[in-house]
Amino acid sequence: MNMISRSQLFVLDQDEALDFYVGKLGLEVSLDQDLGFMRWLTVNLPGDTREILLEKPGPPSLDPATAEQVRELLTKGAAGGFLFMTTDDAHKTYEDLVAKGVEVTDGPTEQPYGIDFGIRDPFGNKIRIGQMFDQG
Repeated sequence: MNMISRSQLFVLDQDEALDFYVGKLGLEVSLDQDLGFMRWLTVNLPGDTREILLEKPGPPSLDPATAEQVRELLTKGAAGGFLFMTTDDAHKTYEDLVAKGVEVTDGPTEQPYGIDFGIRDPFGNKIRIGQMFDQG
């Protein structure tokens, strides 16, 4: 193995996910393809080859009963993925996202490793965005 190429997050509505991840966070669509049995929708940060699959709970990865349980847990905010992203200016990024109406879970806080803050996507997935200090 030599790299992680993609990760996956469950979302309840892929068009709403596009609006959030592309429209508000500034990611790019990597691939949006109808495979017949599912819509393969991936996004990535500009200039990064690693993709995030924005997947609706259902076949082929989940049977109908399990998919319904996942949807219920997402809706309650009791499940969901986690992303960690970096930025050059945590305070500016925070202000930009607040202006776009992104749900913030906690504001910029100085930590031993940098300044970070938390947001949540419309489906309950948690995202931390940090401005990392030089550890060298």
